[in-house]
Amino acid sequence: MPLNRRKFLKKSAVTGAGVAIAGAAAAPAARAAEARQPGKPVKQPKRYALTVLGTTDLHGHVFNWDYFKNAEYTDKAGNAQGLARISTLVNQIRAEKGRENVLLLDAGDTIQGTPLTYYYAKVDPITAKGGPVHPMAQAMNAIGYDAAALGNHEFNYGIETLRKFESQLRFPLLGANAVDARTLRPAFQPYAIRTFCVKGAPPVKVAILGLTNPGIAIWDKAYVQGKLAFPGLEEQAAKWVPKLKAMGADVVVVSAHSGSSGTSSYGDQLPYVENSAALVAQQVPDIDAVLVGHAHVEIPELRVTNEKTGRTVVLSEPLAYAERLSVFDIELVFEKGRWTVESVASKVLNSNTVADDPKITKLLSDEHAKVVEYVNQVVGTATETLTTVEARYKDAPIIDLITKVQEDVVKAALAGTSYASLPVISQASPFSRTSEIPAGNVTIRDLSSLYVYDNTLVAKLLTGAQIKAYLEYSAEYFVQTAAGTVVDVEKLTNANNRPDYNYDYVSGLSYDIDIAQAAGSRIKNLTFEGAALDDAQQFVFAVNNYRANGGGAFPHVASATELWSESTEIRTRIAEWVTAKGVLDPKDFASVDWKLTRDGTPVF
Repeated sequence: MPLNRRKFLKKSAVTGAGVAIAGAAAAPAARAAEARQPGKPVKQPKRYALTVLGTTDLHGHVFNWDYFKNAEYTDKAGNAQGLARISTLVNQIRAEKGRENVLLLDAGDTIQGTPLTYYYAKVDPITAKGGPVHPMAQAMNAIGYDAAALGNHEFNYGIETLRKFESQLRFPLLGANAVDARTLRPAFQPYAIRTFCVKGAPPVKVAILGLTNPGIAIWDKAYVQGKLAFPGLEEQAAKWVPKLKAMGADVVVVSAHSGSSGTSSYGDQLPYVENSAALVAQQVPDIDAVLVGHAHVEIPELRVTNEKTGRTVVLSEPLAYAERLSVFDIELVFEKGRWTVESVASKVLNSNTVADDPKITKLLSDEHAKVVEYVNQVVGTATETLTTVEARYKDAPIIDLITKVQEDVVKAALAGTSYASLPVISQASPFSRTSEIPAGNVTIRDLSSLYVYDNTLVAKLLTGAQIKAYLEYSAEYFVQTAAGTVVDVEKLTNANNRPDYNYDYVSGLSYDIDIAQAAGSRIKNLTFEGAALDDAQQFVFAVNNYRANGGGAFPHVASATELWSESTEIRTRIAEWVTAKGVLDPKDFASVDWKLTRDGTPVF
């Protein structure tokens, strides 16, 4: 059963105590045989082999199924997805190593990311009286996770949904740097301790410290402001690791929902680093291994030297969506009355090498079927096929659909207010390169594939000058390309590794992006209603909550006056708009607002 949170916090606030989860059976006898020297036998020290398994950024992927395409998931690399595959890998390793010698962890972002997670947060919510048990809780409980760190996306549906999910887990949800905003005491369990028995030697105590992402304070500000605070990972690890060692931890494993790059997407809006897992390993002594999350990259093994002790710390990040499983092999030796970590090595296993675990398939087949039926509901008819294939570098009607819906929702929301007379403009990003709304019947699935994130809508007040700065920043997405050179669309975008979701269209204006110019001097011919944009003119800016709260570090928008916001997902607003129209016709929403140029000549 889950630890009683109130009792835990009352105790931990005073003593720093954690939860001990006892191991079951004794481990195999030490491998080393007795060595003999002339005169008398010399006993070899006891040894113990611990295996730590890790997943991260599962984002609601239970099965190898693409709800947006209504088909088995496939990609060019041949990857497979889903906890059902991970379960098979875990079963194999437990059979090989002995279940009593294996620890299974996750590094966060569990309950958001697919129509499955949306369905059980919004359509058939787990928070309802007598509501269902979340499919991710069911799957992770059945697989037998020992602990999981909080991810930032755990907060996307609000604290009530997160707490309900937490209560449904049979393992602790850890977040040492998720604290009560008023008392600064832990709001979630900071750590867990697991004890592994060794025949003929004292048990091995393994501490798992959970750390989450400081960016939650920005990205889910509407839910957490004034309630929770998220200090830096390094600071909190430096506070907790010595406590864990003092409590007798022989091994310290950190599960961190934070990448390893040392960079932040939110610029200097927070004094804490977003992707600081490697910094934690470098700065905080006595950590043996770090399960890395958040960045959605594959790191089989990264070795970092701790600057204070000179010891090597091993980091590993498995690919997101249950495509990989990290495996840490930790060797310990018992000498001079204590266990010491002798070596750590890590690797990742590919979930495409195994089949689904039939136990998980049977457990969640009904939930899966409900969501498949839900997303295949027909809500309208499209007069022509709309696609995002060229949306990164051409003004595509399918993105105009998003901006039009946002404009209409904000105009309706501000009707009758003092801001109703101001012009409304809107932003949207080309999230996917493969979304398509086919001609003919349009389903919730088709519309959901266009807007894959659970973002909500905000109205901000910006000036013409601020909008121009916003557009210049957005245009940094393009690689500078001289006039006359051949344009390769595969190399035209994502300058400085900026992701597609951090490039914005802005509707309601007309402008050129001159990619022959240096970043910061690319926006040309910027007009509103046929006239040059007035720097002082005020606009209502319809923007998603990620961007409104500072995601992507776009200028001005985070600090701008907020006029209105809501908790309904933009994806739902799009479905409502299409349902009300009945017919999805580009003449109702499409307009060419921008184009790429080089020295004034259109690129396309």
